[in-house]
Amino acid sequence: MTRSKVSTSITALVVLLFLAVPVYAHVAQEPFVLTFMSRVLIFGLAAISLNLVLGFGGMVSFGHALYMGLGAYVVGILAQHGVTDGWTQLAITLLLSALIGLLTGVVCLRTSGIAFIMITLAFAQMFYYLFVSLKQYGGDDGLSITGRSNFSGFSLGSPLALYGTALVLVLLSLVAMRRLIDARFGMVLRGCRVNERRMHALGFLTLRYKLTAYVLASMLAGVAGLLYANLTGFASPAYMAWTVSGELIVMVVLGGMGTVLGPLVGALAFLVSEELLKGLTEHWMMIMGPLIVLVVLGLKRGLYGSVLDWEKRRGQAEERSHEAAGVSAAEPVAKTVVSLQERSV
Repeated sequence: MTRSKVSTSITALVVLLFLAVPVYAHVAQEPFVLTFMSRVLIFGLAAISLNLVLGFGGMVSFGHALYMGLGAYVVGILAQHGVTDGWTQLAITLLLSALIGLLTGVVCLRTSGIAFIMITLAFAQMFYYLFVSLKQYGGDDGLSITGRSNFSGFSLGSPLALYGTALVLVLLSLVAMRRLIDARFGMVLRGCRVNERRMHALGFLTLRYKLTAYVLASMLAGVAGLLYANLTGFASPAYMAWTVSGELIVMVVLGGMGTVLGPLVGALAFLVSEELLKGLTEHWMMIMGPLIVLVVLGLKRGLYGSVLDWEKRRGQAEERSHEAAGVSAAEPVAKTVVSLQERSV
């Protein structure tokens, strides 16, 4: 395969895999497959949002699960008060995630490195303990959700409807991410990751770009939380725990930081591996940990990122070979011209 054909084929295979899941679940009478792959898509959506700040912006957020939890609790709290209108829930989720993302981002983005990691973690833990203290909404035990989100007659209570909604949102997010990263905004964001001081010297207001990316990522993670609450029928402070943020980081790194499709590939690989190992032993984490370490050490750019690197190297090798072939083909002609010139003299 030539350059770009491999990554295009992988993208097509991943999309076809997710499109084929409902058909397989119906034919094989395996509803669990549909539920499980819905979970993959939802975490893939959250990982895509994290990749915007982590992979493209170089901001290691260890509190990204906060926004998933906020989205889940918006659904749970509103449903408990009899509000199951999906558009209302979505609007409040987006507004609340954007507001919290803006307020926390203004503080967090004043720092960098370890300080940024610790502050994002601190904010997430602060909201975690806030919802643990809300005994009227379940406290530490969480909140059961009886009514699913209803979008003008389209209810996410149906597993197929939820899966289709999650798939459409993931595909739209991937397309939007590609366009965003290739635009001026994405170029500046990637420039900030490489050398923020130089980008600032060039006249770019780097804080605004990074804060915008942080807020957008927060809103998308909030939507993932809304879907997750409809999938599990539950909202829990555990959704905001630092361990969930750590899993999202692993998914991004495993799939390939700074790539568009990588987070979805990482979420698929991580959750499928987790499910398979759980079926083998109850001590699956002792296998999962070293396995992830080996993959990351062997494929420093992740699963999908390594494919892109291989394509790039192969393309460069082909260009060098074509240039060498052009030079070797031109040598006999040059010798002939020189000899003719000598004879004429």
